[in-house]
Amino acid sequence: MSIPAPLTGLRVVEFLGLGPTPFGCMMLADLGAEVLTLRRPGADLPALVRNRDTLEVDLKNGASLQQVRGAIAAADVVVEGFRPGVMERLGLGPEDVRADNQGLVYARMTGWGQSGPLARTAGHDINYIALSGALHSATRRGGVPTPPANLLGDFGGGAMYLVTAVLSAVYERGRTGRGAVLDVGILDGTTYLTSMLQEYRSAGRWSDEAGTNRLDTGAPYYDVYRCADGKFVAVGALEDPFFAVLLEVLGLEPELVDGRADPESWPALRERIAAAVLTRTRDEWAEVAAPTDACLTPVLGLAEAPADSQVRARGILADDGRGGWTPRVPIGYRTTVVPAQELLDSWTAEADAGR
Repeated sequence: MSIPAPLTGLRVVEFLGLGPTPFGCMMLADLGAEVLTLRRPGADLPALVRNRDTLEVDLKNGASLQQVRGAIAAADVVVEGFRPGVMERLGLGPEDVRADNQGLVYARMTGWGQSGPLARTAGHDINYIALSGALHSATRRGGVPTPPANLLGDFGGGAMYLVTAVLSAVYERGRTGRGAVLDVGILDGTTYLTSMLQEYRSAGRWSDEAGTNRLDTGAPYYDVYRCADGKFVAVGALEDPFFAVLLEVLGLEPELVDGRADPESWPALRERIAAAVLTRTRDEWAEVAAPTDACLTPVLGLAEAPADSQVRARGILADDGRGGWTPRVPIGYRTTVVPAQELLDSWTAEADAGR
């Protein structure tokens, strides 16, 4: 029995941008939504535009603009990632288009949000996570903050909250019949991700000195260690029972469990763990630790991850046909891409029939 993807029937108009907007719309498409992706004529196709086709539209052309307005009138959701005011100047702002579609969910995805002194200025992932305090937490003691590519801001604090906000608004519309205008800012979303750290700090359980806390590599049992072959393993044995198993796997004395919560013991404990890990290669440690609760795993590169047994068993990477791999949502994954023009024609035909 074939089960429809969870978002089957949801119509989304995407004004193609970079980073979080295509990621969020990719996720909606992966979950079954019909996503009509619009891009400027001649514009390069960015990453993350998979599982959907694109349609070139000139928003300065009256006929094209009218065509876009027709698509929006038939849509459930609009997603745009321009600077504040751009869509209004095109006559496509929320007040312009929601007059013809009261149930429309209009999602605005920006770095700084629609308001505030920085709202109209440029920025990127690294800037947003810097102001949120999140980048500071990615710092080793005595080191400099290290941004985790653009995973934390663009995708964690941006795209994921975009999807959450859209689905929440669609659910609310089901109860009230009313749409919504959503102001989704990456700064806001990334700051929300720091909720636990802020709570710990308020309770006196998190130091403002980077690299001195249990979860920011301050603790030796939550860190990355070099192996005999120059590769690395990640250790996350936070709880006493798991740390005891880690000691057994590493061949260290079980007595080291005692007093390990005391930061004064951390430098000496780190040296013992580092010396032990250096005695074997990364893959040797991975094989020994895999069936245990040592919380020790190999640090894999992107090219290595598809061969991992857990990754294979979960089916979360698919061959992309280009010698690489595509991560995918394991439910509602669309295998047929409808041409964008065909999608637009079907929407407008249904709208005309309903008039």
